[in-house]
Amino acid sequence: MELLLETVALFCLKLAYETEGSSPILRDDPIMSDYEREVFGLLVRRGDVEGIQFRVAHCVGLALDALGGVDTPLGRELHRLSADLSNARTLEQFGAPLIELKDYLKDIQ
Repeated sequence: MELLLETVALFCLKLAYETEGSSPILRDDPIMSDYEREVFGLLVRRGDVEGIQFRVAHCVGLALDALGGVDTPLGRELHRLSADLSNARTLEQFGAPLIELKDYLKDIQ
């Protein structure tokens, strides 16, 4: 799950900060320091659902702004998918929404 969470964060930050012609954002980029696999791993081991949701929501918010907000078709879909994740109450409930969110972010890169 940690890798999946890190991937979602990476794709969100790529949407928010990566510009054409610049160096791509990678997993070891300083911007990823709060969203590394180890950080998510610690939250997962603690069972900190709210902490995970907070970090993912922050990244999704940045991506949503980059897409023009919820008034755009891409933004509405991103918002819908992130809402599914924010409604999860246990780590086990993160599975499907997290995969759908990752796949969507990958597709719109």
